[in-house]
Amino acid sequence: MTISVLLVDDEPLVRMGLRAVLEAQPDIEVVGEAADGASVVPLVRRLRPDVVAMDVRMPLLDGIEATRALLRTVTDPPKVLVVTTFENDEYVYEALRAGADGFLLKRARPAEIVHAVRLVAEGESLLFPAALRSLVAGRANANPARAAMERAALTERETAVLRLMARGLSNAEIAADLVVGTETVKSHVSAVLAKLGARDRTQAVITAYESGFVSPA
Repeated sequence: MTISVLLVDDEPLVRMGLRAVLEAQPDIEVVGEAADGASVVPLVRRLRPDVVAMDVRMPLLDGIEATRALLRTVTDPPKVLVVTTFENDEYVYEALRAGADGFLLKRARPAEIVHAVRLVAEGESLLFPAALRSLVAGRANANPARAAMERAALTERETAVLRLMARGLSNAEIAADLVVGTETVKSHVSAVLAKLGARDRTQAVITAYESGFVSPA
């Protein structure tokens, strides 16, 4: 299966570099480009990409608002991979809370960029636990997140899965850690998302950190 990607960045050289890296792969196709977040929704409706690689800081409409608009107005929206210069950028955290599926540093190596696109296309999250801990440090024990965790009443195994998700582990890595099959892990992940009312893994992990369930220390 070919993964279609839309590149959104106000810097032409960044878009050019990402296009060169991604189109060198036989299973990835760049189907379009945009220089501002305001173009995202119409382009997604027309091109139907699997993944949007979205710059977080843009002059007219930033990646946060573009992500919100995309998830609010497009049926079956694509995965959103935020591309950023600084992993501790406050904008990154807000983009993740808005519904982005993960983030990638602009200085990442080509192999890391390709891996990131494939990972989010498969429904996984791409998070950097150390950076996320830093971003969420001042928000731990937030009341809405605590309430969500209390309502969830996770089982012991679901609790273990969520903690491993918060460490940035993929389904395959969680399966190896818990010595179970990947399909079993997928079932547990789905149960965690449903109980937390989370759109995806990223939202579940953010809730885990903000509630104090996972310590940002």
